[in-house]
Amino acid sequence: MSRKGNCWDNAVMERFFGSLKSERTYGERYETRKEAKDDVIDYIEMFYNSKRLHSTLGYVSPISFENLSI
Repeated sequence: MSRKGNCWDNAVMERFFGSLKSERTYGERYETRKEAKDDVIDYIEMFYNSKRLHSTLGYVSPISFENLSI
């Protein structure tokens, strides 16, 4: 870990949570925590990991990248 104020330590997670908020949860009103949890899980499993293109993987989805690696 580095010193306080160095932003690159959490850059990957900050990018993920920024995407989650802007692409999925912004403006949503959930009735229960379970509904919110289910929506976030759906975002991660059905969109973020399967369809969303990632620049660090050469602009392919993680599932496509794994299939290319095998």
